[in-house]
Formats: sequence, C-alpha cells, structure tokens
Amino acid sequence: MKIDGVFSGGGVKAYALFGAIQRVSAHNYSFERVAGSSAGAIIASLLAAEYSIDEMEGLVEELDVREFLDPPRWTSFIPFSKWLSLYFQLGLYKGNQLENWLYKHLARKGVYTFRDLKPGYLKVIVSDISLGKLVVIPDDLQRIYGIEPNSFPVAKAVRMSAGFPYFFIPEKLRGRKKRKSLIVDGGLLSNFPLWVFEDGRRQYKRPVLGVKLSGYPEQNGPREIGNALDMFHALFSTMLHAHDARYVSKSDKHHIIFIPVDNIGATDFKLTDELKRQLIDIGRRRANAFLERWPK
Repeated sequence: MKIDGVFSGGGVKAYALFGAIQRVSAHNYSFERVAGSSAGAIIASLLAAEYSIDEMEGLVEELDVREFLDPPRWTSFIPFSKWLSLYFQLGLYKGNQLENWLYKHLARKGVYTFRDLKPGYLKVIVSDISLGKLVVIPDDLQRIYGIEPNSFPVAKAVRMSAGFPYFFIPEKLRGRKKRKSLIVDGGLLSNFPLWVFEDGRRQYKRPVLGVKLSGYPEQNGPREIGNALDMFHALFSTMLHAHDARYVSKSDKHHIIFIPVDNIGATDFKLTDELKRQLIDIGRRRANAFLERWPK
C-alpha cells in the first residue's frame, strides 16, 4: 500500500526514525511522497531518492555522525576561538561535511537538484529568521526568493533544514532584492510538518503516516528550570514544539508513531554503538505496536 510520510526533527535521535521505517516496510507499506524537518528531512531525502531499506541500513551502519562536526579551520589554532566563531559566524560548525555526505549519497541515485525527483514528492522545511518565515523547499523558493525550484540542490536544502541554531553556522539565501536571508533548522518553526500534504480542506490524497521523535504533546510534563542554561533549553524546546503541539489534534494522533527518546540530546554526536542500537530498536518496537492497529 502506498502512503505519504512525514518525519520530525530530532538530531542524532534520527536512528529511531530509521528503526520505525524498517518496520513500516516490513508491513508492506511504501512511501510515495515524503517530507521532514531537520533530521527528518535527511531521512525523507534518502527515501525520495529511492534508497531501499537495505541500502539505508548500510548507510546507517557505516555512518559516524562525529564526522559532521567541522569547525572553521582557524579555530584549531587559537585557544577559545570556537566561541568567537559562535559570536561572529553564529555557529560552531560549518555543516559542510553534512552537506557533502548527503550530496555523495544522493548522487549515487542520480539526484542532484529537485528536477531529479518526481514533482512534489519531497518537501523540506526550513526557517528564514531574517524574514521570520517558515519556508517549504522547493514550493516557496520562487515566490519568496525568485529562485528556480527545479535547479535548487537537494543536499543544500536538507543541510539548511538540519542547521541546528548556534550549533551549525546558518546558511544564506539571496532574495529578490539581493538581500541575504539567514536560514536555520526547519524545526524552529515546524519540527513536525504533518500539515504539508493537506489539500486546503484538511484532506489528504492518500494515507499520511507521521513519525515523531517525542511523546504525545499532552503527555509531556513540566520542566525544571534552575539556571540560565535550563531556561535557554526550555525556550528553544517550547518554540520547537508549540506550533506542532497545537496542530496535532486527537484525530491526528491515530496517524502518528510517537517515539519518546527525550533521554538523548539532539546534538549528542558522541553516541555509542550501543545507544544507536537502542534508538533503532525503540523505533522498531514503537512502529510495530502502532502498525498492528493502523490504519484501522
């Protein structure tokens, strides 16, 4: 059965997304259109490029996410200079390694730009903090920036969507008036874009399955805030989830696999192999339990 898929952000916790996708495939569902924010956009792009589950498993096994940590070269020569990078370049890491990894693996399937994909079959969510807009790539590129959508690199779009604020240096897009917009993680404005395949009447062309790396919004408890760092995390987490928590209704939850993995940080790039296996396993188990009753 063909379905559409929407995948939430969650940084390195995306291993759990892969575990869920394995079980979706085992239940004889195949993804037609896909969308995602941040780490979910990475998963969506590989599916849109028609990577099989076995091929994706090979990528997951060989992937060392620490390779994505690429600070500006000059910071290795000057003590404490990474904080200068954070202040002046608005991030600690360039994000080039992440984009290069995506480019290499998408190219293996002949995917370079959105022209190489079926029209409308991949939607990537990014946040334009200069204009204060949520942007869907490729849909909004012409309207907002005057950019030809089909010529835009898929790897660039996904890297933008995965640009966790302060962690990765923001990407820039030149707009119609030649002003540059700063683009950051799509999760900042919509970490779980379940709405993206609606036809305007809150109806869908085919069943939509969402995979969300957290519990159901009403199950989340209050946070303990004891210092400024706790407050920053609470502020960012509130922004990350507020839009989507309002959107996800009680009826929507019957189409969402919730995978609570709040015990692991989104930017914990030093994950052990054991933790990776645990994330994949919880994704599998949650998906199995859900798919036994879906789409009944």
